[in-house]
Amino acid sequence: MAYKIEHDRPNCIGCGACAAVCPKHWVMGEDGKSDIVASKMRDDGWEELEVEDSEFDCNMEAAKSCPVNVIHLTKKDSGEKLI
Repeated sequence: MAYKIEHDRPNCIGCGACAAVCPKHWVMGEDGKSDIVASKMRDDGWEELEVEDSEFDCNMEAAKSCPVNVIHLTKKDSGEKLI
């Protein structure tokens, strides 16, 4: 199953929790905000990336660790928002 990660980068506070718990997919940008590795930047400033089952747990942990809830995971096939 595929999942979509969406990151509301404009509202990211740069705490670094996502990069700490899931460094394979999250890094801190030069401006102090986090970035999804290899993501696509949307016109609204949000980042998005599709990931497979093997990458789900790490990214769910990143989303749960975010104190301002700017990381969202959605099931690609159904559109069900998981977080």
